[in-house]
Amino acid sequence: MQKSIITITLCLFLHLLSAQNVMTPELLWQLGRVGAVGITTDNTSVIYRVTTFDIAENTSSSKYYSIPLKGGDATEVEDYAGLVSDRSVSAKSGLKLISKAIKLDNVQGSEVYPDLDKADVQIYNDLMYRHWDTWSDGSYNHVLVVNPETSDTIDIMEGQPFHCPTKPFGGSEDYTWHPDGNQVIYATKQKTGVEYAKSTNTDIFAYNLETKETSNLTEGRMGYDMSPSFSKQGVMAWLSMARDGYEADKNDLIVNVDGEHLNLTANWDGTVGGYAWSENGKKIYFTAATGGTKQLFVVEYPGKSKKRTGIKQVTTGQFDVTGIVGQHGDVMVVTRTDMNHARELYTVSLLNGKMKQLTHVNDDIYDNIDLSIVERRTVETTDGKEMISWVIYPPNFDPAKKYPALLYCQGGPQGALSQFYSFRWNFQLMAAQGYIVVAPNRRGMPGHGVEWNEQISKDWGGQNMQDYLSAIDEMSAQPFVDEDKLGCVGASYGGYSAYYLAGMHEGRFKSFISHDGVFNLQSMYGTTEELFFVNWDLGGPYWDKNNEAAQKSYTQFNPINHVDKWDTPILIIQGGTDFRVPIGQGLEAFQAARTRGIQSRILHFPNENHWVMKAQNGLVWQREFFGWLSETLEDKS
Repeated sequence: MQKSIITITLCLFLHLLSAQNVMTPELLWQLGRVGAVGITTDNTSVIYRVTTFDIAENTSSSKYYSIPLKGGDATEVEDYAGLVSDRSVSAKSGLKLISKAIKLDNVQGSEVYPDLDKADVQIYNDLMYRHWDTWSDGSYNHVLVVNPETSDTIDIMEGQPFHCPTKPFGGSEDYTWHPDGNQVIYATKQKTGVEYAKSTNTDIFAYNLETKETSNLTEGRMGYDMSPSFSKQGVMAWLSMARDGYEADKNDLIVNVDGEHLNLTANWDGTVGGYAWSENGKKIYFTAATGGTKQLFVVEYPGKSKKRTGIKQVTTGQFDVTGIVGQHGDVMVVTRTDMNHARELYTVSLLNGKMKQLTHVNDDIYDNIDLSIVERRTVETTDGKEMISWVIYPPNFDPAKKYPALLYCQGGPQGALSQFYSFRWNFQLMAAQGYIVVAPNRRGMPGHGVEWNEQISKDWGGQNMQDYLSAIDEMSAQPFVDEDKLGCVGASYGGYSAYYLAGMHEGRFKSFISHDGVFNLQSMYGTTEELFFVNWDLGGPYWDKNNEAAQKSYTQFNPINHVDKWDTPILIIQGGTDFRVPIGQGLEAFQAARTRGIQSRILHFPNENHWVMKAQNGLVWQREFFGWLSETLEDKS
């Protein structure tokens, strides 16, 4: 009986999909979100999880599965412990590494004044009192060594006001065992307060369990040093940026050869994403942006010869290789997306780069809707360069018709605009509602050389704004684009772009949407938490009158100085716990727009940060997004 009910329900669901025929906000939230765990220790299968959302309950849940490495049917796994290797456990001693928040500072009024136990106040003496979406409670992430048999623990960072995993996004990749089983290798930023806020100088340290001593393995390397790992032969690699304070610096792959730090990607005009050692320790595979996509690359480990070889691209195609799961022989397991498909597991032949889809979590949905056409166009910029621009057309696109178009402005500002699949800024969904989406790889994006990536710093309102306009102008000249129905949308730096373009677009756009965008560069400097970002990208503090680059940012490139030219409807979206681009940015923009009599609306998500994470909030976001476009674009005659 239960099987019959399930069958009937599935048939009704597939019928509903067929009736919808295109992606919708509700359907997007029904997709299973695939995450990799790893290849099993016997090299026969891959363990992965699928997260699904219950819209009614506003919750999510995950199930774990095993699928044969050669392909086939997946089976649910109740407990994968022991099936995949655990890098947190030492193969030598059996000791385990965990991370835990350790309370060191008193910041609550009731902690400082115990007799006032009902006081509701926080007391801080220095910066970094809040980070990303969380106020400091006086705790620091520390790495602990645990003996599973006795439950005895050692805090290898005891008493230190530093974080590992690093804040705000660090995880287990920040620490690992040395193959000798007697050292813990970990990354941290040994700075506090103002210096912490200004610096990206993390280092990799080694803690010796016998001597209780800690040594800095990357002394003198001034930028980010992260993600340490060892080959099976005991060689350490890590990711490193050269310059302190520049979070989007070229990310290089470093190996330790007899005490010398050898940069394997120094002469390569790109920046490394994630990486993994090969099984035999002779190669390192890594992901990187290139030409509007993300692909798998390989570089050889030179060994004692220290003779570096060239870097080879393993995969090619109109997709993103988003992560490396593991290797067995000539097969690598990776995760992959494109603008029409959410993340799935694939195998890659390391002999020829050919890929085979391993998991098929969302096939039933995608097989029953019409997909978008995704086109890679080349646009000439105002300074004579060639720029890649992704164009996503509505399903069943008819060139004989006219369509409204959206200019999508990417965040970062140094974020790759590749074949990603977002569950909020979803191009497939936008196109399915009848819009042509124009997504240019403007200045400031990785995948087109270091110079192209770096150009945007201290030039926020400069060449890249012209790049945006070049892309939308090239498309609006096409006979199937309705140039009277153009919108401009974006988040973070993309939200800044919407605010800035609103003051200089010369009538091109009929609607703007800005999510968590930077509106007032002065108050942004005064309230954001990671000062290294604004110091580098804006040129420094607004009060430094002798700093020409900074003064240009705070005057010429500040959206608040161009509000007098605003004359176009704008939807403003703001997260209440976004401390990177704090709430005042959205409130200031909305107040300016309404005071000037411009059609506008603000969506305030009190408990969301720089993103929208909760299911029902996500649906509200999408309904308001498309509702606003309908009001301001589609209803215009």
